[in-house]
Amino acid sequence: MNKNISIIIGCGLVLFLASCNKDLNRLPANSVFADSVYRNVAGYQGALATVYAGYTLTGSQGPASSDIAGVDAGTSDFVRCLWNVQELSTDEAVCAWGDPGVPDFHNMSWTSSDPILIGLYARSLYQITLCNDFITHCTASAESGAKISGSDTVTIAEMRAEARFLRAFQYAVLMDAFANPPFATETTPVGPLSFPKQIQRADLFKYVESELLACATSLPAPRTNVYGRADQAAAWALLARIYLNAGVYTGTNRYTDAITWSSKVIGAGYTLMPHYANLFEGDNNVNNTEQILSIPYDGINTQTYGGTTFLVNSACANSTYTPGSPGYAMSTANYGVPSGGWAGNRSTASLPALFPTPDSTKDKRGIFLNEPGVTSAIANISQFNQGVPVNKFTNITSTGVEAEPQAGGTFVSTDFPLFRLAEQYLIYAEAVLQGGTGGDATTALGYINLLRQRAYGNASGNISAGQLTLPFILDERGRELYWECFRRTDLIRFNEFTGGTYLWPWKGGVASGTAVDAHYAIYPIPVTDLQANSNLTQNPGY
Repeated sequence: MNKNISIIIGCGLVLFLASCNKDLNRLPANSVFADSVYRNVAGYQGALATVYAGYTLTGSQGPASSDIAGVDAGTSDFVRCLWNVQELSTDEAVCAWGDPGVPDFHNMSWTSSDPILIGLYARSLYQITLCNDFITHCTASAESGAKISGSDTVTIAEMRAEARFLRAFQYAVLMDAFANPPFATETTPVGPLSFPKQIQRADLFKYVESELLACATSLPAPRTNVYGRADQAAAWALLARIYLNAGVYTGTNRYTDAITWSSKVIGAGYTLMPHYANLFEGDNNVNNTEQILSIPYDGINTQTYGGTTFLVNSACANSTYTPGSPGYAMSTANYGVPSGGWAGNRSTASLPALFPTPDSTKDKRGIFLNEPGVTSAIANISQFNQGVPVNKFTNITSTGVEAEPQAGGTFVSTDFPLFRLAEQYLIYAEAVLQGGTGGDATTALGYINLLRQRAYGNASGNISAGQLTLPFILDERGRELYWECFRRTDLIRFNEFTGGTYLWPWKGGVASGTAVDAHYAIYPIPVTDLQANSNLTQNPGY
């Protein structure tokens, strides 16, 4: 794509544009140059596939290879990194593994050398680099002298808008996690002596906002793009999400804007799936009326040790467990990975506590397992049978069979939801309760009760207007969105992440939970980047 493919983006991490031996049309790293790639619309489509593939794959030589130098494949996968950062630091998940960096999230003791933080940071910058390169070449007058027709020019404009959306999404991830990352666009000089400057969080918010507003007009209409690719509703959904959190990012609340953009998504024709569990099963790409944008996985063609393969296998143990033995509830039989099972992740008792009895037996969103020998209390995090087994993500289809059994019994075909309609209902309701204008409490209550009617199978779970409060919304987000990479951001927005207002098991490394310093609400800039790029300043407290 560039004659010099190795791109350095400040952090001292050399980011390589890797080839792909699967079917996603990733471009070879060393043999394909701009003059042959950007000759026609098919070339642009292949280049855009490279950008999207970076969300699913970590390298060109199979699931154990990494396209980011210095970071192993498992650690550098986007969903795996984001999940660890957003969930392991909260009440929704703990991990039995002692791998470098993992215990730091339970303990809230991470540092700028944490490999998981480096992985998320590097992956986001890598994706931004791919987007910048694609956007640079996305012009009808490519320097190769290509002759592109009028209709193809429109198609290329839409693809350019997709790349701008994907770049804005990754900057939104960096804004949320690291606050003040390095900043580069397609106009930023690239080279071994060119290091991007740091952008402050409030300024990055303005950039992400402006990019989403601009690119949304060129994206395909809602529900018209190819599955797994962004459309206008994805941009609207991300706008609603960042507006809901604007007070954290900029110090100024934007609840009215959150109502405006969530309403646009809600009015775009999406509907809730009838059965909650189907959203997280091995065929959740089929007739999914709720999903706005997903990261697609295929146990045969997109094998990775991250993504939903990580989510499913880390939540269960190998199939040698027998009924009645400690940990059997988390055996691979319940997850559709008969040859997998890595015995790692489960929840603290705080997550099932969001489903109080007798509702816990009626609310179908609480997908937990219970067997003799498995305890909800955690005396020792390294013991996998201590903690609540979560069976939300599985490799079993809606028909009850393993998805892609020919994939070897480990790799998972379940897609990961980045945006779905339910989140937009919750955004609308919270923004109304926070005083945003343009919405109303009656509509907000109706949206929440739609979620609860699905959860209960009838109106028995409906709440009254008096029950619709901000604490209820936080709990309802936990019930609806757990393990989907929202919890840390939600707790921060509600001022319950740091400090001692809300304690959960093992918060701060103490079994009963303890207060932690406020600076942990933002992650540190990785030390490797600070050492390589003199333009960067570390976040306070690190």
